[in-house]
Amino acid sequence: SAAAFPKGCYPSEEEGLKTFRCSNARLTEVPRDIPNDTNKLYLDSNRIPFLPRDAFQDLPLLLELDLSHNVISSVESGAFRGLAENLHSLDLSSNRLVSVSKDTFSNLKAKVNLSDNPWLCDCRLQELIRTVDLAAGSSGGIMCDSSTQEEHVGKAFLQVIADTDFCNVYKKTTDIAMLVTMFGWFAMVISYLVYYVRQNQEDARRHLEYLKSLPSKQRRSEESSTISTVV
Repeated sequence: SAAAFPKGCYPSEEEGLKTFRCSNARLTEVPRDIPNDTNKLYLDSNRIPFLPRDAFQDLPLLLELDLSHNVISSVESGAFRGLAENLHSLDLSSNRLVSVSKDTFSNLKAKVNLSDNPWLCDCRLQELIRTVDLAAGSSGGIMCDSSTQEEHVGKAFLQVIADTDFCNVYKKTTDIAMLVTMFGWFAMVISYLVYYVRQNQEDARRHLEYLKSLPSKQRRSEESSTISTVV
């Protein structure tokens, strides 16, 4: 019943499709009592900060999902589970997304709008862009708000990756870090061996000086004992 819907939400029928509108309804989470035969869902212009796992699992007939103009900064893996077969339009523009795992959109066939978010341009975003099917005309709005390379800030991400492979740079950095670590361990081992040899040499020198300081008979006995021990 209409009384069960959140304030500002209402169902309607548009062009033969069952629509549920919650635009500008001051929502802080995805409503739970959305009719499960909804084809188009509008949750735009609200205050939703987070999309949890299985947020839309009870909407198997959903074709269009508009989540634009919210404050979404985190999308849990599995948030769109259950929508893979029918969903053909997903709008996440004008939110606060900085970094999202590529697995979040796995198996989705929908055209996705990711423009106007404060993206961190790095390997993770590069892998995400290669995974999703971007909505027409939205790619230019994916800008580098921050980046692993300062010179890319303020530029369109697709323009940046035309010349820069973030994932390859990351791999090289990781390889260098591993080499530095291995060299550090190797240097420690060599230092220890050098210290050990020098310490033994010092002990041997002291022992010889001690033997020289003994009376000749006792010294011969000590030397004989030392040689016997060595043998």
